[in-house]
Amino acid sequence: MVVIRTVEQQASAFAGNRAVGKVALTVHARDGISRRARVHEHGSLRVRCPGAPGAELEAVLINTAGGIAGGDRFSVDINAGAGAHIIVTTAAAEKVYRSLAPAAEIDVRLTVGDGAALAWLPQETILFDRAKLRRTVEIDLAADARLLLAEAIVFGRSGMGETVGECELSDRWRLRRGGRLVHGEALRLYGAAAAKLRRAAVANGGIAVATVLLTPGDETAARAVRALEGQFRGEVGVSAWKGLAIARLCAIDGAALRHDLLLVLAVLRTAPLPRLWLN
Repeated sequence: MVVIRTVEQQASAFAGNRAVGKVALTVHARDGISRRARVHEHGSLRVRCPGAPGAELEAVLINTAGGIAGGDRFSVDINAGAGAHIIVTTAAAEKVYRSLAPAAEIDVRLTVGDGAALAWLPQETILFDRAKLRRTVEIDLAADARLLLAEAIVFGRSGMGETVGECELSDRWRLRRGGRLVHGEALRLYGAAAAKLRRAAVANGGIAVATVLLTPGDETAARAVRALEGQFRGEVGVSAWKGLAIARLCAIDGAALRHDLLLVLAVLRTAPLPRLWLN
């Protein structure tokens, strides 16, 4: 039996067992068909494109590590070339497990070229008790590019009786159009997550939240979301300004949040949602 005696040895052994994954996907358009032009996969991340090539390419991200633990590092780089259309989702909800030391890191970079369109629609991220996650999302759009982005976070699986007493979450987004910063936001939730989520000014007892961003987006898109008000199971608010429409969702559990997300995405996206969202 090998005994690890020093802090340095313990840190080295811990780092050696962490998952690292990267996907870089570039999509080009020709004759109205969007196809993969370059695919790079490293570590435990994979990307698959089911179905025949068409006007819009569907890409599914797969984490073969089976979840995310403290110290794991993942990177996703999606580049939609001029005129290309792509929708990106995940094979399943991503689970972020308890960490006893460092945070897990996820870095997302989305680049959308002239006349291109990207729908970034991963399934929910589920945080377990004492999970630690740092995520950055960097988006660069051409002047006439289109983007639909939805990100959802669920604090524990209520159907399994789970609660998130404590966690560390840092989520930083930056959106640029034509090289100019047009939107930025940051979310930080540290410490007693359950107690903070119960506050009326935070989540009013909800444990599932999401943001949907549409650009170009205007008051017409916002009115379409507001028209669904009687059908929501949770709370949904939407605003539009300076070419952006943003909806914020909060629900009592993940099932209610997904119900509301499907309603919002159905009115903001003219094409069908990924099949994995509807299973």
